[in-house]
Amino acid sequence: MIDKKDPDIILEMRHIVKKFGPVVALKDVTMDVKRGEIFSICGENGAGKSTMMNVLSGVYPYGTYEGDILYNGEVCQFKTIRDSEEKGIVIIHQELALVPYMSITDNIFLGNPIMKGFSVDDEAQRKLAKDVLSQVGLNENPDTLISNIGVGKQQLVEIAKALTKDLKLLILDEPTAALNDEDSFHLLGIIDNLRKTKGITAIIISHKLNEIAASADSVQVIRDGTTISHIEIDTEHPLDEALLIRDMVGRPLDSRYPDHSPKLGKELFRVEKWKMFHPLDSKRLVAKEVSFNVKAGEIIGFAGLVGSGRTETAMSIFGRQYGTNASGKIWLDGKEVKFPNVRSAVDVGVAYATEDRKTYGLNLISSIRENTSLANLGTLSKYGVIDQDVERKTAEKFRKDFRTKAPNIEMPVGNLSGGNQQKVVLSKWVSTSPRVLILDEPTRGIDVGAKYDIYEIIDKLADVGAGVIVISSELPELLGICDRIYTMNLGTITACLDAKKTNQEELMRYMTSTIPMKQEDIFA
Repeated sequence: MIDKKDPDIILEMRHIVKKFGPVVALKDVTMDVKRGEIFSICGENGAGKSTMMNVLSGVYPYGTYEGDILYNGEVCQFKTIRDSEEKGIVIIHQELALVPYMSITDNIFLGNPIMKGFSVDDEAQRKLAKDVLSQVGLNENPDTLISNIGVGKQQLVEIAKALTKDLKLLILDEPTAALNDEDSFHLLGIIDNLRKTKGITAIIISHKLNEIAASADSVQVIRDGTTISHIEIDTEHPLDEALLIRDMVGRPLDSRYPDHSPKLGKELFRVEKWKMFHPLDSKRLVAKEVSFNVKAGEIIGFAGLVGSGRTETAMSIFGRQYGTNASGKIWLDGKEVKFPNVRSAVDVGVAYATEDRKTYGLNLISSIRENTSLANLGTLSKYGVIDQDVERKTAEKFRKDFRTKAPNIEMPVGNLSGGNQQKVVLSKWVSTSPRVLILDEPTRGIDVGAKYDIYEIIDKLADVGAGVIVISSELPELLGICDRIYTMNLGTITACLDAKKTNQEELMRYMTSTIPMKQEDIFA
């Protein structure tokens, strides 16, 4: 028999063990969460954080794991997500669970409609949708299809959806992974306000240490499916980030970013006056005469708020993947090139690693080996037949280099954690030895140890003469790894700054500026 615990404890998970066949994902993990606190769970990709929350919410039902869950002092045996939601537990997963061809409103109330008699009350749903969208700072028409907004905005829709429910315990798995710093702290402010005004408790899985330090009351570290440490945070005891990193990765990291001395060559890639219109509104300019360049061996960054046009512009340049009526000029090695489709860009050594790995980056039912070779089949083939030995060696090399947590390269990518899926996306493109590599949120959902490994890969690409373009919502990341940083707002370039001579405040000032940078100054 299990005794009831301290009434200040809303949740206790005791001796949780979860296995997937012969693989032990959780090994006797225990944690206590206090009522009304913001509780953070940290660990490397594949450590077991999401598995733990899936056990709690009923995604992995009672009977498929060992151990006990006590919620409000009572033993709970959740067999479905609906069981946990009836108790006031709502989970928002790292991988978005939205229907792309339904509206924002319909997604918010999917499975939880507002009824008027025997019919759905569309007017009430639309009114509440506007309200919760406003709370998360998303200025979108609630009738807009999910497929027509970016992944960052889709994450905000997920948060808005959770706010329509009678929350008591909110679980967020990497909620700010796709958001820039301003939007991230706005979201954390919403969670803190819910805690203060409604007494809601929040469990947040995050790799962003600055957010943990600013918002969490306590942190639990899980490594390799085992509880490593529990750290209390308050004004008198601020978070020791070095200690947290050591607990997470099992080794100290003296610096978040590798030391790197760029070896710049001549101009490698140039885009001039790129214009592109919205796919659904032929009069709405998404990219307004965007111009930039990158030299051989150079790492440039793009900083901008959600809606600035960074991702849309990159997708348009890389084979017209986004928008309509694109125009402008592209040069590679001083010669004008045209990319009417993705293959035409890949054939000359231009690669683009998407931020939306689930939809565009991977075949989730295929193996790590097959996904790694997807963009490089020509090199791996002879007379139209893939050299499987070379394919295996290449996939295994990148699995080790990127520290992808998987027992072997034959594991389906859909079985990996989100961060490890991102590593496979990067492996796919880095294996092509690209001349120009566009990385859109390359470390989204990735822990600090694995981030460092990826930064080293980026540095090595630059050292062999590639040009690397990094789009990131993490300003410290751009400052730490880039040589120059372009800022964007409202589809225009507003500044080009030396990364070693600028700071987050200056970047933010230009990210919110409405004055475009003069074309003659961009290439000066």
